[in-house]
Amino acid sequence: MNKLHLAIGVANIKKTVEDYSKRFGKKPDLVIPDEYALWRTDKLNVSVRKATNEEVGQLRHLGWESDDIENFSTDVDCNGILWEEFSAKKQADEINDLWPGTDYKPK
Repeated sequence: MNKLHLAIGVANIKKTVEDYSKRFGKKPDLVIPDEYALWRTDKLNVSVRKATNEEVGQLRHLGWESDDIENFSTDVDCNGILWEEFSAKKQADEINDLWPGTDYKPK
C-alpha cells in the first residue's frame, strides 16, 4: 500500500518538532535545523518546512510514497492542490539536493 505524505509550511521548526514529536509519539527521522523535519511512519509521512508568513499553517502538498514508483511526478487536483508521487529514495535524493551535506538515507 502507498503511504500518504503530508507537507505543511510552519513558522518555527524547533517548536514544531517538539509539538509533533509528542503528537506522533516519536522523534522525526530527519531534522534540518530551522529548515525542515520529516516523520516517517508505517502509513503516513509528514514533512514540515519553514515558510513565509503567508504560507504558515498551509498545506504545501500531498503525495504518495511507494517503492514501486520509479520517477518523481507531480499533478494538481481539481482543487488546485499539488500532489506528488515518489519513492523514499527519490525523496531522499531531493532532500540531499536541497540541503547538501545532509546525507539523508531513509530507514
